[in-house]
Amino acid sequence: MKVGLQIIRFDWSNSSIHDLHDRLRDIATLADESGFYSLWVMDHLFQMGDEFGPADALMLEGYSTINYLAGITQHVRLGTLVTGNSYRSPGLLIKMVSTLDVLSGGRAYLGIGAGWYKREARGLGLSLPDVKERFERLEETLQIAKHMWSGQRTPYLGRYYQLQEPINSPQPLQQPHPPILIGGEGEQKTLRLVAQYGDACNLHAGGNNNEYSEGLESIRSKLAILQKHCDIVGRPYENIERTALAGVDLAQTTAISDAARLCAALAEIGVQHVIFNIPNAHDFKLIEKIVKEIVPAVAKVTN
Repeated sequence: MKVGLQIIRFDWSNSSIHDLHDRLRDIATLADESGFYSLWVMDHLFQMGDEFGPADALMLEGYSTINYLAGITQHVRLGTLVTGNSYRSPGLLIKMVSTLDVLSGGRAYLGIGAGWYKREARGLGLSLPDVKERFERLEETLQIAKHMWSGQRTPYLGRYYQLQEPINSPQPLQQPHPPILIGGEGEQKTLRLVAQYGDACNLHAGGNNNEYSEGLESIRSKLAILQKHCDIVGRPYENIERTALAGVDLAQTTAISDAARLCAALAEIGVQHVIFNIPNAHDFKLIEKIVKEIVPAVAKVTN
């Protein structure tokens, strides 16, 4: 079982903006040296509210952050979970991920989704069309990624995006391209896009250990639907990396054992890569705990 870590907050207690880069470096170093397979940040510009913190809490821009993380790590794979598609033009986005892959030594994911957070989009003047158009634009971006990463330079002329000369030099180190992870659980649109264009899906296993049972049943159902979409488009289901995102409430005494049991159960239904976050954690020591205690337990789980 592969284990990933998603960093979702930057307002750790007893830290300030002046030492934020040091704290982030410490987390990345722990992840890199402690057996994590992947390290992720959100692609948000405002915090999301509720247990994540108020909208004006500290929030770093995602791609700037993973570029920084690439420079201070050697092994862990890097990505945003997930990129808001409409926030960047597709040609620029593919160039950014290609650059990250080259400079990280071939460790980039393209995590991407249709986007949803209206407050940050409106607040900063970014595009966030209606849901139907968001998914149509996402599909065109996925087509452009395949087009550019194949080395084609012929124009891409879509309904929403027109690239007259999509040169992408240098191409990424990973071939045929960095893995495309499509986030979301929509049965008719998102999972169909995963089957047709994606290398990985990302499904939600629950925000804390009280939600894991429901999350497992949902993932079981979603994977069955993904398999049907793969059959329809003629894509081997086994070629899709199945990932799950799970929150861990380390304030609960059984959190470590619950997380290990979750991973074993996920492995039984075909999930290969679990990404943990700590939605209610401000204390850096809790992040150390997930690194030091959960990773060794979960690494023993196989599927």
